[in-house]
Amino acid sequence: MALDSPFGADSPLSSADQGAIDELAGIRQSIDNIDAALVHMLAERFKYTQSVGLLKAAAGMPASDPERERVQIQRLRRLAEEARLDPAFAESFLNFIVAEVIHHHERIAAGDDPTAGRA
Repeated sequence: MALDSPFGADSPLSSADQGAIDELAGIRQSIDNIDAALVHMLAERFKYTQSVGLLKAAAGMPASDPERERVQIQRLRRLAEEARLDPAFAESFLNFIVAEVIHHHERIAAGDDPTAGRA
């Protein structure tokens, strides 16, 4: 009898049930690893976009570049299709990231670097 049984604490587990629980734990560990990699990749991406924001601010350029954003969305939608990921989801995800980047660029241009002092 396993306490972590989804069938209740008093339900005996069959070997098939235990096998499913073990497989579920392994899949969840893979998901956790991917989530960690995504966080690290986003952090790396924001390091580069901070550099872009600093360059734009120094040159007096606007925080947003609608043509670049349009091209990137098209590119990401194609990549999503190739990867069998919903292109609309990929576009929404990129739009969320771009909005945050633009917000950071606006803050940098205003003299309020959102990442100043971070390692």
